Amino acid sequence: MRLAETVVMAVIAVTAPAAAQQWQARPHPRLEQYKRQATADVDARARFTQQMVDQIFSFGELGFQEFETSKYLVNILKENGFTVQEGVAGIPTAWVATWGSGKPVIALGSDIDGIPQASQVPGVACHKPMVPGAPGHGEGHNSGQPVNVTAALAVKKIMERERLPGTLMLWPGVAEEQLGTKAYYVRAGLFKDVDVVLFTHVGNNLSTSWGEGGGNGLVSVLYSFEGRSAHSAGAPWRGRSALDAVELMDIGWNFRREHLRLPQRSHYVIKDGGDQPNVVPPTASVWYYFRELDYPNIMTMWAMGDSVAQGAAMMTGTQLASVQVLGSAWPAHMNKVVAQTMWENIRKVGLPRWTEADQRLARALQRELGVPDSGLAIKLPDSLSGGIMPMERRMGGGSDDIGDISWNVPTITLSFPSNIPNLPGHNWSNAIAMATPIAHQGATAGAKAQAMTVLDLLLRPELVQQAWDYFRNEQTRNTRYQPIIRPEDRPATWLNADIRGKHRPEMRKYYYDAAKYQNYLEQLGVQYPTVRQPDGSCGGGAVP
Repeated sequence: MRLAETVVMAVIAVTAPAAAQQWQARPHPRLEQYKRQATADVDARARFTQQMVDQIFSFGELGFQEFETSKYLVNILKENGFTVQEGVAGIPTAWVATWGSGKPVIALGSDIDGIPQASQVPGVACHKPMVPGAPGHGEGHNSGQPVNVTAALAVKKIMERERLPGTLMLWPGVAEEQLGTKAYYVRAGLFKDVDVVLFTHVGNNLSTSWGEGGGNGLVSVLYSFEGRSAHSAGAPWRGRSALDAVELMDIGWNFRREHLRLPQRSHYVIKDGGDQPNVVPPTASVWYYFRELDYPNIMTMWAMGDSVAQGAAMMTGTQLASVQVLGSAWPAHMNKVVAQTMWENIRKVGLPRWTEADQRLARALQRELGVPDSGLAIKLPDSLSGGIMPMERRMGGGSDDIGDISWNVPTITLSFPSNIPNLPGHNWSNAIAMATPIAHQGATAGAKAQAMTVLDLLLRPELVQQAWDYFRNEQTRNTRYQPIIRPEDRPATWLNADIRGKHRPEMRKYYYDAAKYQNYLEQLGVQYPTVRQPDGSCGGGAVP
């Protein structure tokens, strides 16, 4: 071979990979057209989305008891051609729905459970429960699956027409408020073939983030003690009070808490405190959440809790009968590449155009709660939020078991604007907007961003590769996922069954009838918005 030929061949050999990479990264020629079609399709499905938002709101089911919600969503997905596997990971209300074939596999998830004692008439800016003491959607989890289902159907239509390869997978976050299931999903292998997870969660703006979030991971533990009953007045010396052990554990933990790291959060409720005062309680239990920034510190806190419980048993002559894990969550780490992709689509979608009625409800509720009456968000965040924060600067916060999934597959969370800013969270007030035009418009906006991002991942394979490069080379370079749940632990599917049994008959009277009413406000006879009057009264339609 002549020297000139040798040089040419060497140049080709060196530049070919780069050229191939550039060719692969070239946008699909019809990607933007598909995105416009998908957003138009989402708009055309606004009524469909609204019905889902309202229907799930009316069910108001707590964690592990989301039977009506799951049945409703499974039927919709089956009617639209999805194959659904129910009862996954040993959880009766969990399911996985799939459509399509081949790679990439894009999984869309969102939570479906409600909050205890959060029953609330929507569209009424004061406390007005539909069923006093009953649960409700005081977190807004009724809106996330409508975002995903609407987005998936819009993308599916394009995939069918254009014969695009790829698999859409939808799944529910069951018992998220108990952090009760996603670690079990991971253990059951639900995400072993998934390329990217796009999670959605209700918020008050359109946003996403990457890196380590501001929240904590946790382990949720039920400590149960056994003692010996006796007549509390006749022979108290013969008793051994399990309740004494619970109370001493709580006292001991509160003293120990003074010497814990600043980022920790820990709290508890007594689940069993005895039957009646004249019987020394032979059984008692206390339920703890131990929250910290990372796996080692979570496990350290849990070990401390165990030692305090054992000490309480020794002091009271009782036995620590069981230490039961009811849930767990790793601190989340969201994928930079996927978040940046979502952010570009968020900027294209923008916020809904809120009506004066929407803003009036928001400001009235904010005044009701004594917080700044800024109303609904009218502009997007200035930039993509998030970023990797130094561990020593992070403080505590809430938890979400999407963290377990984020350490097994590239994952992000899309926050969409279906609720009102400045609310307390886990409260009746967070339910007020969640079956109103605010929630409906916010879910439609979220579905547009979700659908556009799914199309990016389907038609830009370099994004999936880059997402995994970030996952392997940055996120998990120095951190290895280890389940917090133990091999013997099982989902606490019995949780909230008693609350369901108590309130479901009355709540069933208020299930939304989409065949008869345009929306849930119409069914309830709510004039939108209803705000507190100068005389202090606050109406709310036909609901007593």
